[in-house]
Formats: sequence, structure tokens, C-alpha cells
Amino acid sequence: MNLRQLLTILPKATLSGDLNQEVTGVISDSRKVVPGSIFVAVRGSDVDGQKFVPQAIEQGACAIVSEVATRVDEKTAWAHVPDARAAVAALACEWNDHPSAAMKMVGITGTNGKTTTAFITHAIMNAVWLRAGLLGTVQVNDGETVRPATNTTPGPLELQSTLRDMADNDCRGVAMEVSSHALEQKRTDGLFLDAAVFSNFSQDHLDYHGTMDAYFAAKRRIFEMLEVQPGKKKTTAVINLDDAFGQRLAEEFKGRLFLLTYGHGVHADIRIGREVQTVRGTEFDIKYKGHDYLVRTPYIGRFNVSNCAAALAACIAVGIKPRDAVRAFANAPQVDGRMELVGSRDGASVFVDYAHTPDAIKNACAAVRELKPNRLITVFGCGGDRDRTKRSLMGAAAAEGSDYCIITSDNPRSEDPEKIIREIETGLAGKNFQSICDRMDAIQTAVNISSEGDIILIVGKGHETYQEIMGERHDFDDRRAAYRAINSKAV
Repeated sequence: MNLRQLLTILPKATLSGDLNQEVTGVISDSRKVVPGSIFVAVRGSDVDGQKFVPQAIEQGACAIVSEVATRVDEKTAWAHVPDARAAVAALACEWNDHPSAAMKMVGITGTNGKTTTAFITHAIMNAVWLRAGLLGTVQVNDGETVRPATNTTPGPLELQSTLRDMADNDCRGVAMEVSSHALEQKRTDGLFLDAAVFSNFSQDHLDYHGTMDAYFAAKRRIFEMLEVQPGKKKTTAVINLDDAFGQRLAEEFKGRLFLLTYGHGVHADIRIGREVQTVRGTEFDIKYKGHDYLVRTPYIGRFNVSNCAAALAACIAVGIKPRDAVRAFANAPQVDGRMELVGSRDGASVFVDYAHTPDAIKNACAAVRELKPNRLITVFGCGGDRDRTKRSLMGAAAAEGSDYCIITSDNPRSEDPEKIIREIETGLAGKNFQSICDRMDAIQTAVNISSEGDIILIVGKGHETYQEIMGERHDFDDRRAAYRAINSKAV
């Protein structure tokens, strides 16, 4: 692709230098620059790409895109832009020929439920269309291969490249998680979405966003993007009316976007009715446009009923018939580490879930309570180097929903795990709990003290296969740990 052709798509860019060059790629990591690359100097939270401009030039970059006026040699072109993040997203879309325009795209945001909703949406798309893509916290499925994910929503260069692979692999649709970080950092700018889903909103990521208002503003941005999205797609805002913030969004965007709402209330377009749960799954009723549907799923928990309704709404928004979607629910896969039944011993069952916010823990405990356990024993901790204000709140949520709690280490990162535990403990005053720093010991203790009819809920890490301690990742999988504990239970 010609450099002039590519750079002229950047709004408000000041161009100089030799623009009659052929481009070999768009790069934001100077270590990956090869002759002919466009290097975009993005200001990150930890590293300023501007510092690596000389290295990029030395390695043969044909052009530099930067927010800072930079002197370059005669062979290197330069684009001075007001926003490097927006620039790299635009270049990534153009370089990959806007793959999202060719597929039915569902973007899912919210504090909790993104992963499960994306998995279910993808499963329905696969069942109906035979091939679809998935981008999320757990895995990336490009229609032909599946690989572990590194970020909930990747950077724009990786995102657009992956979407290009999906389009080339004949994926008809894509279900993707969209994190607040991604929206704030404009990683998803330039996407052509068919549907944007809002699941719910509660406290999380304040270490990054600073305030709840800023966090909510980041989530809202997906609908602001949908409102001004160019192209011919008929876009839909899918919103959870059971959530107070969802109600705010529905009211705000009423008349500005086509809305498809879901929830238990009479005003929801997709209305959830009767629910029946067992340890193996849930069935519930849905009413939509005067028709009644019985949905059977392998998931448990009221929050997963909401996730299923969100996925159903998303699929309807991209043109899948409701009855076809409902039929696909029964064969939807178990989502790794999301209310996953690991096993049982002596009549006690063990579940692993990713819940790592106060609201998610509250919902996870409530879901298990509906199974009517003799006792609910919850094992949990909090991550280090993250929002400290939610630690006592998570402790309080676990204590309120459980009969007994075991506080342990999660991913302490650079923090002292014992200190994190002490901060959690402030939320459990007067409640039944003990603290065991070693996570394997904590899980083994929970299994050892369990008896017939009990349920053990291990939350916080879900699908993760590591524990991050002092900057190092150590192999640790809650599901394997639980299985090992079950088979090692003291008699």
C-alpha cells in the first residue's frame, strides 16, 4: 500500500517528507519495526513511544506518526497528529481493509458477564452460521484455530489483524468483549458494530479510571461510537433494564439509537420469566414479540440467565431467528472458570468462578444459594496493585452470602499478600471466617471441612492458570487445585 494513500486517512494530520513509498506494515512496538514500517509513537500509561522514534528510524521505518513534532531524516516521512491512539486505530482498520464491515459484529461491555455472554453469543452464531469468531478474556477463536487470549480486548493492530483472519476464514459473525480500558484507549475505534451490549455496572477498575463516573463514561462510549458509526449497518443497542445504569443508558439513548432491551420487568423487549435451577443447569421462560420460548442452558445462576438473555438479544439484533437461537442454548459449551462445576466428594460439590468484584461475588453466592446447599463455603482473595477500596467490600459481600469464608491470596503481584488479606478482613467483622495465605492450603481446608450437602465456591481467578507473585507467574489453576484437593481430602 502506498504511504500517501494510507496517511491521508488521518484527520487533522500534518504530513511532510517523502510520501511516495510502499508500506510493509503499521507498528506501535519499535522492536517490531522493519524497513517500510509506519511507526506510531503512542503514549502508554507506562511507556511513551516517542522515546523510541530514533530506534524506529534506525530500523528502517518509512514514516513516523506522532503527537510531538519530531525532526526526521529526509528518507523518513512524518505525520503530526493530535491523537496517536486514534491514529493507530484508524491505520489498523485501513491496513486490514476494515474487516468488521464484512461480518456481523457484536461488542459486549459491562462490569460482569462479558465473557459468558460472548461465549454464548459465539456458540449460537456457530450453531446457526457454522463459523464465527470469538474475542475475549479467555480465548480467541478465528474460525479455524483457538488460542488463549492475552487481553480482554487487544490493541487495535492485533484486533484488526485478528478480525482480518476471521473474515478471511469465512466467519459470518464475531462476538467480542469490549473492556472499559479498550474504550478509553480507543482500541476499538473504527469498528463497524451491528450490536453493542451493556450487561451491568458496578465497582471495578478504579485503580485505572479513578472514579465511578469516569468508569461509567468509558462504558457509555460504546454507544456514543455506535451513534456516529458510518456505513450501512443497522445498529442496535442491547441494554439490561434490570441494571440501574442500564436504565439510565436506555433513557439517554432512546430516540438516538435503535434499542433492544432485556430483563425481568414488563418494559423489557425480551422478558425473562419463570426460572428453575439445578446443579447441572437452568431452564427459564422468555417472552419476545408475543411469543413464548423455553430456554434450557447448562449454566446456573440468575446472573447467567441475564447473560443468556443478553446473548439472545444480540443474536436477534444480527439477524438470527429467536427459535434458532433458543435451540442452540442447550448445546452451549461450559465457559472456563465461570461457575464451573469441578467435582464433588462425600456429597459436597465444588464450583470455580471468576467473580472478582463485590457485585460479582454477591451474585455468585446468590446463584449457589438457589441450589439450597447445607452450607456455602467461599474461598476468595483480592488482586494486588488494583483498586484497594473494593477489598473490604468484597469481604463483606462474601460474608453476607456465605456460611463460612476462607480468605486467601489471589494474584498479589507486587504487594504483600498478608497485607491484602488484612484489608479484606475489615469487611468480615463478626462473621465466620479464617485466613489462610497459601491458596492451595485454603482450597484443601475448604474441602476437608465440607460435608454432605455443602457447596464450596472458589472465586477470583476462574480460568487463569497462574498466580502472579512479586512479578513472577507461577503455575496455579483453581480447577486443578480443587480436583487435587477433592482427591486428597482427609478422611
